[in-house]
Amino acid sequence: MRTPIFGFAIFLSFDCPNDPPRSLVMHEQAPRSIPLLVDRERLSAVIDPVVRAHGAELVDFELKNEAGWTLRVYVEKLGALAEKMTTKQAAVDLDLCASIARDLSPALDVADPIPYRYNLEVSSPGIERPLKKVADYVRFTGEKAKLKLKNAVAGQKVLVGVLGIVKDGVLTLQDGSRSWPIVLEDVVSARLVFEFGPASRPPSSGGKKKKRKS
Repeated sequence: MRTPIFGFAIFLSFDCPNDPPRSLVMHEQAPRSIPLLVDRERLSAVIDPVVRAHGAELVDFELKNEAGWTLRVYVEKLGALAEKMTTKQAAVDLDLCASIARDLSPALDVADPIPYRYNLEVSSPGIERPLKKVADYVRFTGEKAKLKLKNAVAGQKVLVGVLGIVKDGVLTLQDGSRSWPIVLEDVVSARLVFEFGPASRPPSSGGKKKKRKS
């Protein structure tokens, strides 16, 4: 195990002394053309307890192949959802991200829910956070959001507007004088929209995870 390097972003290295050089490791990663089948419930069951043990709340996680697999875990302060905190109030700092990453890494090693090598990153979701639950839409009522839909509404599959009330699984999305009823089950993805200049990069902590097939 190498000594962690601390800076603006933290990259924790979990390489073993006998691992092959990094340039060789990259060639052994899963091909991008092969879909990665991962049980989200199983992965969440590993991540959530570690996040909560550090006084934080799991917002979402994603696994992407960006010249190598990366598992990104997004967290906020514990109680952010229930107390309807703003994104600023709910933001976590770099030290907390680093602590979660350190404890989450061995937990993932034991459970082994991902069959390939990957990078682990833990961060705040930032001001353009994803909306995943019905409670997220209620929490951010009055905020602007961008929604991608399965089926077109008013001829569009991508809508931007102000989040209104949610009733019986239907969200009212307002754009000026126009409003649309959006069935939440029809939403592919949604996130808040920030309009007042470029968003600052959220604090993050990353760790290199090298996995070998047994």
